[in-house]
Amino acid sequence: MDDPDLDKIRQQRLAQLQSQHGGTGDPNQAKAQNERQQAMEEAKHSILAQALSQGARARLNTIKIGKPEKAAMVENMICRMAQSGQIQNRVSEPELIQLLESLNQQMPKSASTVKFDRRRAALDSDDDDF
Repeated sequence: MDDPDLDKIRQQRLAQLQSQHGGTGDPNQAKAQNERQQAMEEAKHSILAQALSQGARARLNTIKIGKPEKAAMVENMICRMAQSGQIQNRVSEPELIQLLESLNQQMPKSASTVKFDRRRAALDSDDDDF
């Protein structure tokens, strides 16, 4: 009852899933990948420590709490600027704010609106007398 086409599809799907999850599942390869990622994070933190003043670093950490995606974008941008030599001195807090404002202008704003139907809320009154 084995269908060769079905086996071929299963093997292709298995290969696709393995490539998406980082290889063949070899624990040594996963460990090496984790070590590389950790080394990259440490290098990024050391670059940021050298490129940012204390106030700018505190502001960036505050942004990271509220909007981690935006903070990651700013961190990567500062690292690239520092590596390419565009940053000569430490980035101060006002300079970081200016950088964030320019980034906000470049990013498209999401057009989300919240509509509140007051009539429906008025009908759900909790102070009904029984």
